[in-house]
Amino acid sequence: MNYPVISDSLRLSRLAPPTGQVRAVLDTDTFNEIDDQFALVYALLSPERIKLDAIYAAPFWNDLSDGPKDGMEKSYEEIGRILTRLGHKEEEGYVFRGSDSYLPGAATPVDSPAARDLVQKALAAPDDEPLYVIAIGAITNIASAILLEPSIISKIVVIWLGGHQLSWRDTKEFNLAQDIHASRVMFDSGVPLVLVPCHGVASHLITTLPEIKHFVQGQGEIGAFLAERYEGCSDDHYGYSRVIWDLSAVAYLVDPSLVPADLVHSPVLTDQVTWSVDSRRHLIRCASAVHRDGIFKDLFRKLEHAAAETKLQETGA
Repeated sequence: MNYPVISDSLRLSRLAPPTGQVRAVLDTDTFNEIDDQFALVYALLSPERIKLDAIYAAPFWNDLSDGPKDGMEKSYEEIGRILTRLGHKEEEGYVFRGSDSYLPGAATPVDSPAARDLVQKALAAPDDEPLYVIAIGAITNIASAILLEPSIISKIVVIWLGGHQLSWRDTKEFNLAQDIHASRVMFDSGVPLVLVPCHGVASHLITTLPEIKHFVQGQGEIGAFLAERYEGCSDDHYGYSRVIWDLSAVAYLVDPSLVPADLVHSPVLTDQVTWSVDSRRHLIRCASAVHRDGIFKDLFRKLEHAAAETKLQETGA
């Protein structure tokens, strides 16, 4: 596949930590675990930094789905449940179904409403204001959009929670390993990419049921929903903690200082699903840490504020 080449200066400008409000879309396998729900809520409650133009349902396949298509459909339905509990009016053209399968080959996209919408929104983006793509699942939808219209590489910045730290012994992580062809598109196409590794970086974003009950459960319908999802993730919460990985990708846009990231050469994804370094390749930005407390504090405060605002509206005060 021959991808368009963007200049080093454009790439570096795209990879600079964003300031102010940015336009973004969120690609999420929302029903796969419990962290996507938290991340989606965090994005929706952060309009001062994220103008969320669309939400895409990503495929997934594990014991919660019968296959990628079923996983995508369940994620689509979960997005609706979250929007309802946040009081969002149902808007046509805001939530899109994504791919119903993984990429069958390195240069073969899987067409979907989500991929088509991303192409449309990216092409419409001003040259000096890229569209940010927050991706917290298998990267099939985003890779498909790039394969459908490679010119969008110069119009978007992808922030992807995928793989493990570049020094990790392998990168057999769920988001990345589900669709190796799509994952390679991210590293080989030259699209401006901010990679947030899982083990070694986002894995620090852990919380516990007592913390969730104290700061989340009482915060309106959405707080009750998130707390229910968290409590249901384990049969035994004694001495138990859970990582909410996906908050990291959203936090990078909310406040880049919460997710420090360095410029590195785009790694090569090997057939053994490991990282290989080639210093001749283009640059990406790779997160090296997350500030766990700052991210959770921001989320908890926004949930509290949203619940208070809803209560005021209901009482007519």
